[in-house]
Amino acid sequence: MLLSISFGGYAQTVKKPNILYIMSDDHTSQAWGIYGGVLQEYIKNDHIKWLAAHGVVLNNSFCTNSICVPSRASIMTGQYSHKNGVYDLEGSLSSDSLNYVKLLQKGGYQTAIIGKWHLVNEPSGFDYYCVLPGQGRYQNPVMMTKDNWKQDQSGGKVYEGYSTDVIADQSIEWLKHRDKNKPFYLSMHFKATHEPFDYPQRYHNYLENVELPYPPGFVDQGAAGGRTHDGWPLDLLGARYEESTGTAYPGKEFSLKGLDSLQARKKIYQKFIKDFLRCGAAIDDNIGRLIEHLRKSGELQNMIIIYTADQGYFLGEHGFFDKRFIYEPSLRMPFVISYPKELKKSRRIDDLILNIDFAPLLLDYAGVRQPASMQGRSFRKNLEGQTPADWRKDIYYRYWSNEPARPAHFGIRNERYKLAFFYGQSRAKTQRDAMKYHPGWEFYDLKKDPTEDHNAVNDPQYKSIVAELKNRLKQIKNESGDGVETNPVIRQLIESYW
Repeated sequence: MLLSISFGGYAQTVKKPNILYIMSDDHTSQAWGIYGGVLQEYIKNDHIKWLAAHGVVLNNSFCTNSICVPSRASIMTGQYSHKNGVYDLEGSLSSDSLNYVKLLQKGGYQTAIIGKWHLVNEPSGFDYYCVLPGQGRYQNPVMMTKDNWKQDQSGGKVYEGYSTDVIADQSIEWLKHRDKNKPFYLSMHFKATHEPFDYPQRYHNYLENVELPYPPGFVDQGAAGGRTHDGWPLDLLGARYEESTGTAYPGKEFSLKGLDSLQARKKIYQKFIKDFLRCGAAIDDNIGRLIEHLRKSGELQNMIIIYTADQGYFLGEHGFFDKRFIYEPSLRMPFVISYPKELKKSRRIDDLILNIDFAPLLLDYAGVRQPASMQGRSFRKNLEGQTPADWRKDIYYRYWSNEPARPAHFGIRNERYKLAFFYGQSRAKTQRDAMKYHPGWEFYDLKKDPTEDHNAVNDPQYKSIVAELKNRLKQIKNESGDGVETNPVIRQLIESYW
């Protein structure tokens, strides 16, 4: 589609860009190899590096609720969880909800999603979809199209192969047969690298005889460093391995028999990270396949390619795995974008970007007006190196689910500091949840303590800073539309501990 824009009486024809939005599940920045970290030298990332070399990398992109379903809903709607109503893994996005793909479709784009959807209800706004039911499976995945969609996720047909390869195969097929008279938007969403971190046979021996290095805080146990909870330790993953090896998880039989606690944790870590990196290597392969297809078809120049993940993930930091927390490994979303017609190569920006900003950015590139209901903001100027003077200086985060080891919490992060209140109460219950620890505050100086090892909320040197952050947290919470606590238990907890 050609867009006609008038400049001083002269008409200039602008061709709308095609958009390829690639997203994986849990493929955290520590496993990309372009963000540094102890694993940097062991990661297969040829095509991620290509994108970074031909585009812009976000150094500070964050999710607003670090769990799969809510993050995906925030990306689609440009709204926080408390606005779009998708708070936790049990949530679903209504097919009637306004999302950016519907707006692209109305703006003349041919639209498709292939791979992981995970928002329960039938995808809307897409001319074509071929999606995994629920989490889907890694080997010989079932995928549903409009012809065999079933709301209970029992529809679809089997596609032979490894899921990441299959999703790329189907994406390339769609690209080959799409309407060439329209610009296109394609979401290619991988199941990888979600637990159980399965991988294709070609990576079976990858890193086999290597002992991978261990991250900071690897030996932490319980509420180390003044945390207000025990977190989700690697030891739980070890128990899953022992119970399920050969079925849910890839690889040989796994046993921790006869090992002390540190030896056991090291063995768990080595299997976990090797499987994770093998799984990620297949993502990189298939990013490369899409780039090569677009190169051969002559479409790279007018092409926006984004690669990101729906949130971060702990790879042994603090002795944890999984996500959910406001801590950096979980909060941070890796993100790279290539658009040769507009963006300079090999640029990195430090601006604070949220997942609610993704929809406004894509609408901006497509020349489609952002609706007032979206809470995010296009960062197109930021990508060009022209950060608006009024760009945000801090971000608001809230994790709504609750359990003793992973309590509900909300917080604020700015360029240097982070403050969070772990209140530990489920959203829907009006009786106090049974929790191991009392509610509490956590504060981190990210400049002096980048790995968040010491909760400095009671350190005298930070007294005034903590007070300022508490005031700002109250403001930013209100600004996000989350100022009124409808649950009386949560409201009382906040009032008591503020």
